[in-house]
Amino acid sequence: MDSFDVVVIGAGAAGLFCAGVAGQRGLKVLLLDHGERIAEKIRISGGGRANFTNRDLDVRAPQRHFIGDNPNFCRSALSRYTPQQFIALVQRHGIAFHEKHKGQLFCDGPSQQIIDMLLAECAAGGVTHWQPCSVGAVSWSDDGGYAIQTGRGAVRTPRLVVATGGLSIPQIGASDFGYRIATQFGLRVITPRPALVPLTFGGEAWEPYAGLAGLALPVQIETGSKKERMAFHEDLLFTHRGLSGPAVLQISSYWKPGAPLTLDFAPGTDVAAALSEAKQRSRKRIGNELAAWVPSRLADAWVGQDAALQRPINEAADRALAALAERIARWQITPSGTEGYKKAEVTAGGVDTRDLSSQTLESKQPGLYFIGEVVDVTGWLGGYNFQWAWASAHACAQALVAQPKADAIMSG
Repeated sequence: MDSFDVVVIGAGAAGLFCAGVAGQRGLKVLLLDHGERIAEKIRISGGGRANFTNRDLDVRAPQRHFIGDNPNFCRSALSRYTPQQFIALVQRHGIAFHEKHKGQLFCDGPSQQIIDMLLAECAAGGVTHWQPCSVGAVSWSDDGGYAIQTGRGAVRTPRLVVATGGLSIPQIGASDFGYRIATQFGLRVITPRPALVPLTFGGEAWEPYAGLAGLALPVQIETGSKKERMAFHEDLLFTHRGLSGPAVLQISSYWKPGAPLTLDFAPGTDVAAALSEAKQRSRKRIGNELAAWVPSRLADAWVGQDAALQRPINEAADRALAALAERIARWQITPSGTEGYKKAEVTAGGVDTRDLSSQTLESKQPGLYFIGEVVDVTGWLGGYNFQWAWASAHACAQALVAQPKADAIMSG
């Protein structure tokens, strides 16, 4: 049976990076993944350009951009491996990149460059990489080691790192393997749910907007009670089944089933005052005036629902204009659900951070570590989840290096 200092299961962002760092620090590392293609989630991210980090992450308070049952958990790892450190790695590999929006960094070229960089880092560390390779039973023996059954035979290791991600995008190989391993060893798991996901709508309330698919505009979007209110100012996209775009993906991580969303379609504009002023000077139809602040298709959809608005603005009742202004500035609508894991960029929930060390990512089960998306740490849209992958992987690798090597443990 082959023995390794460390076995990492999952060759995505976190697993690749952890294996490379640990290997370059002198550990004998085996990296396993069942998928046919390496790091497919990196490849498809950012429209194929890999939004690989966010330079706006505040290392003094990184938890501001993350959710979970204990958002403070991620602070230690994120403050010890920063976006600037990963950027320096990208630059060393000669990968050109640019900032697109709000600190979001993308490759100028294809995202495969990031995958190739991580593979090069693994090669530099002498990492053994078996992929595709099925992973079966994992067992713990009293001599302080794990036995792992794989498609290429059984292996032993004193330290096992689970970097298998969440349930998002099952069509590229996502599975619940990491949660099952956690449960097997007595660790708690916060119920997973889709996050950074489009929201769906149905019924009569949505009927007037069903034909707006493809329409995009900047909005202010909010959800939650007054005490827990969360708001984002981002672009919204109407789809055939509901709403998407950065605004909705961001708010979806905070939305709770049955709760309404509140949208301002003209943020920064006093629509009531603007309509009142237009009534004094214009004879245009209300829909035409409204198109000065929102796309004409959306203006037509709103005006078409109320006969009192289908007339020149100078003939409209003040009450009707006030109601229209309120709808534009505070439109409330309740999603019927989400597009689910097949469209979710990440999975919220996961291995309970109460059972993990924030310093090392080791669990209460000796020698068992969890990193990346499988943990109950979920970032905002815009490179934050990749930064958690890099930071948690780096913290784990550093901890692995501080431990004795496998030969000493296995022979002891």
